[in-house]
Amino acid sequence: MIQSQPLHVDVDPYHSRVTGASHIVERVDPVIYKNNPGILSPEQLSFYEKNGYLVFNSLFSSQEMKHILSHVDELKSDAGKQELAYSVVEPHSRELRSLFHTHDYDSLLKSLACDQRILGIVEQIIGSQAYIHQSRINFKPGFKGRDFYWHSDFETWHMEDGMPRMRALSCSIALTENNEFNGPLMVIPASHKKYVVCAGDTPRDNYKQSLRQQYTGVPDEAILTNLIHEHGIISSKGSIGSVTFFDCNLMHGSNSNISPFPRSNIFFVYNSVENMLQKPYCGLEARPEYIAVRKPVPLTKRKINFNDI
Repeated sequence: MIQSQPLHVDVDPYHSRVTGASHIVERVDPVIYKNNPGILSPEQLSFYEKNGYLVFNSLFSSQEMKHILSHVDELKSDAGKQELAYSVVEPHSRELRSLFHTHDYDSLLKSLACDQRILGIVEQIIGSQAYIHQSRINFKPGFKGRDFYWHSDFETWHMEDGMPRMRALSCSIALTENNEFNGPLMVIPASHKKYVVCAGDTPRDNYKQSLRQQYTGVPDEAILTNLIHEHGIISSKGSIGSVTFFDCNLMHGSNSNISPFPRSNIFFVYNSVENMLQKPYCGLEARPEYIAVRKPVPLTKRKINFNDI
């Protein structure tokens, strides 16, 4: 069993990047903020509350995904994108790793972020209207796509962006088949109920390194070993168009892609409009707007036919 330390909530319940060893504290925020009727059934809400994630295999039609995938391929083929600030390349190559802030400059992806099939689930979980905290497309080309090490997104969003509470979630939409060979998302179920306080300081402009390969704000191996022995690992596999929702504090990562099969996913991070960013808790300057939106626009659910866009 994981041994948790008492949580001191007088200043910051989720402070991290400390001197000494990593350790675990209890989560003090709810996972489901309101028990309102919506898209998710009581059984699905219960599963998400317990495990921290949900997977849908057919939220979008194959024809819709074909249209979206074609559009993303056009974005990726624009070699000029790799020279922009919001593009990230692999640490040991010039292969494109991520395109950030896609909802801001691309009308189709902005519409996708507001689709009622996604946003209805998001609002039901966080119990309020939402805005996009971060958006990106992650690419893992065959043979060259590198890993994303184990981490809790909230630890970074709290320390480097100033997100005060755990009232956010991620939505990952599969643009290619995600299988056991090409580095799919892996999660540790129920790990969202614990918060891992990481050791070490936050380097200035840490995002320039961490978006390519993360070293700061990651748990030590002993804590990961305990979490995995207690809860196991689930691989979020699915066909094109499968969608995974997961809690902001769920421990997750993915392996490198040493197969010939590329893996691409759209990520939208939704935060509650009642959970606005403050000054980063690490004491440094905030990350750029294209990584952490500080001028949010609340989203409105829409019924969208992507074949008409």
